[in-house]
Amino acid sequence: MAVVLVTGGTRGVGAGIARVFLREGADVVVCGRHAPERGITDGAREARYEPLDVRDARAGEELCARLAREHGSLDVLVNNAGGTPRRDVAEGEAAQHARVLELNLLAPLFMARAAHRVMRGQPDGGSVLMIGSVSGTRPSPGTAAYGAAKAGLASLAGSLAAEWAPDGVRVNTLVLGMVGTERLREHFGEGKDRHTAPGTDSGTELSALARTIPAGRLAEPEEVGEACLFLASPRARYVTGASLAVHGGGERLALHEATARTPEAP
Repeated sequence: MAVVLVTGGTRGVGAGIARVFLREGADVVVCGRHAPERGITDGAREARYEPLDVRDARAGEELCARLAREHGSLDVLVNNAGGTPRRDVAEGEAAQHARVLELNLLAPLFMARAAHRVMRGQPDGGSVLMIGSVSGTRPSPGTAAYGAAKAGLASLAGSLAAEWAPDGVRVNTLVLGMVGTERLREHFGEGKDRHTAPGTDSGTELSALARTIPAGRLAEPEEVGEACLFLASPRARYVTGASLAVHGGGERLALHEATARTPEAP
């Protein structure tokens, strides 16, 4: 039975990832600074919660080592914890931007190192998954530090994959677009219509967001989990250093939208 650690797994995308691994029979541990309001479950199975600030490198090392001792292995690390408030670079204090880089780039580096120390000694090695973002693939005005961190995360994953392949430790990245999390729905003050397809939102603002995605809807957290499950599984045993796009086709280009509405010249 696989042992899986999901950082930031107490809500949103992380909770969806945890539920998918629980469904597959894995022993799942979720960590974060605050305990979830209710347990992360799938049916009768529940993820174990461990308090952790992922920016604390020593605490991350201690947790990974302890989980390996208690469970016999640590097979999968999902570096999901991250996020940012919206803030222009010219606004706020320098330390606020530095904290965004620390959470979204340095913390995954610390956690990956901690997991590698355990995984490199295991017969089957292990799998490290980085949760990236489309913000790291194009300009990210309003969240520049976050976009820079996610771009750096993809580069980091590629380097670690090359360094750690001889140890049997695979490192891959999932590049996410918008996901229909509770937090996103709360932000826009809208719920999901029970008559719509998964990820399709009845509210005006969320519907407008969904229309920017070629697939026409937001991702569901569990869909991210299914992609993680594949990359962590033996079916992807020769896949390392890869970036898997989980974004419904990306983002519609403003140029295409503009030209589609412009009548042809006579």
